[in-house]
Amino acid sequence: MRNPLSQKVQTIQPSGIRRFFEIANEIPGVISLGVGEPDFDTPWIVRDEGMYTLQKGNTFYTANAGLLELRQEISHYLNRRYQLSYEAKDEILVTVGGSEAIDLALRAMLDPGDEVIIAEPCYVSYLPCVVLADGVPVSLQLKEKNQFRLMPDELEAAITDKTKIVILSYPNNPTGAIMEKEDLEAIAEVIKKHDLFVLSDEIYSELSYQNEHVSIASLPGMRERTIVINGFSKSFAMTGWRLGYAAAPALIMEQMTKIHQFAIMAAPTSSQYAGIVAIRDCDKEVAEMRESYDQRRRFLIDALDRLKLPCFDPYGAFIRRRYQRAKKKWLLCHFLQP
Repeated sequence: MRNPLSQKVQTIQPSGIRRFFEIANEIPGVISLGVGEPDFDTPWIVRDEGMYTLQKGNTFYTANAGLLELRQEISHYLNRRYQLSYEAKDEILVTVGGSEAIDLALRAMLDPGDEVIIAEPCYVSYLPCVVLADGVPVSLQLKEKNQFRLMPDELEAAITDKTKIVILSYPNNPTGAIMEKEDLEAIAEVIKKHDLFVLSDEIYSELSYQNEHVSIASLPGMRERTIVINGFSKSFAMTGWRLGYAAAPALIMEQMTKIHQFAIMAAPTSSQYAGIVAIRDCDKEVAEMRESYDQRRRFLIDALDRLKLPCFDPYGAFIRRRYQRAKKKWLLCHFLQP
């Protein structure tokens, strides 16, 4: 009997952090510090809308791209929060979490052999998704001395004539690093110089503790080169609802929606109705969660300093990365538990 498995799929290693999560999840009383998941419950008004939607019998497929009302709310949200302008009808796609949006963007844009620069440390799904899309992942290791920011000279050195996409994730998972406007402007000049595209994962955009989050898509000449990935999991504590979205020029979005149409059909209907309430009415709840995360962040930094354990000071997300010199290894901590 011949091997039924794809050689490409067999080269991809399972996620270690997901395996850790599964083990911890099966043991009563264990607090998992593996997966980036808020410890807040979804706001009540969002849960109420989800339950009410089911009671009303709204359990049918939505449009492939998602409920138009939700896409309109996403458009308004991106504009008021990040000064981004996207048309609800043909430039926004509602997905099953941000991870599906990442996969769709890469599959829609890559031809075999196209290189994708991945700034690391990073979210575990980027490299496998590039491989599954027949792209070639190019790892670019960021440095703590630069506060884990992508520097223009580092990016320039990693670019070849096969480079097509650069993946950015700020605020960053897992370092908690951020990129401020002037940092992004320097990177944008390199991107435009080499005629590249950016997949900008901004899932932690609401959890920025120093300054307001800036999207690289808001910079001159970058909107047409950027696919913005975002979602409801982190900002609104809605991980289990599996609701994300992508915003991109219509040319790219048309192809992403086509793949989504055949592979998924549409994101969960009840989650979409709940998402409308979350993104429209939950600014107060998001601000309260952000303030709580920031308090925990500052407490943890102070505690580690008192223990004389060197650590990087994160200004985003709810994950931090600490280097324990004695054991010569990186450790991940969440500032989730009060």
